[in-house]
Amino acid sequence: MSAENSPDIRVIVIEDQRDIRAGLAALIGGTPGFRCVGSFRSMEDALSSGTDEAPGAALLDIGLPGMSGIEGIPKLLEKYPLLPILILTVFDDDDRIFRALCAGACGYLLKRTPPAQLLEGIRQAVNGGSPISPEIARRVVMLFREFAPPRAREDCALTARETRVLELFVEGHNYKTAAAELGVSINTVSYFTRQIFRKLQVHSKSEAVAAALRNRLVG
Repeated sequence: MSAENSPDIRVIVIEDQRDIRAGLAALIGGTPGFRCVGSFRSMEDALSSGTDEAPGAALLDIGLPGMSGIEGIPKLLEKYPLLPILILTVFDDDDRIFRALCAGACGYLLKRTPPAQLLEGIRQAVNGGSPISPEIARRVVMLFREFAPPRAREDCALTARETRVLELFVEGHNYKTAAAELGVSINTVSYFTRQIFRKLQVHSKSEAVAAALRNRLVG
């Protein structure tokens, strides 16, 4: 299917500041290829909404009234199990970054991210990527390096090709771009990914990246 004929990316926005929420909804709704299917001022409102169609991505603030964005991530994933949740916040401290990613967020962007990069981040998240603001990425690397003592590579028994796939995921590649980088099919990357998940005892690409950084499994 060509890009012109691809269905719109359906996005929900969860942001308590009205002006920012309205601006994000207008940006998403006014951009070809995107559609804002819900905007909510709290996690409670989002969870209780009875939308007719499941969203394809979520932009989520952390500092919300009532339930925080981080607390709401698992509940949002219960409602929409495959939903890519992209944090959009002013907070850049290690604690919130760590807790948001561990809770299930697939990416972490700061609110000063330019509109074009924000839209590209949403697209990357939908395509299996993990968009992270550059200044956050460095903190993530340092955070996971310090989180636990390294585990020997032999303990995981990753093959050279599995390790390379894992390196590409750490660099931010998705299945499609990793396949292109390796010169193989997406199905081949999916096979290696399943082996990685099994050996690292994880269930998602973001968990595999976290394990790779925490245990220094990639160079």
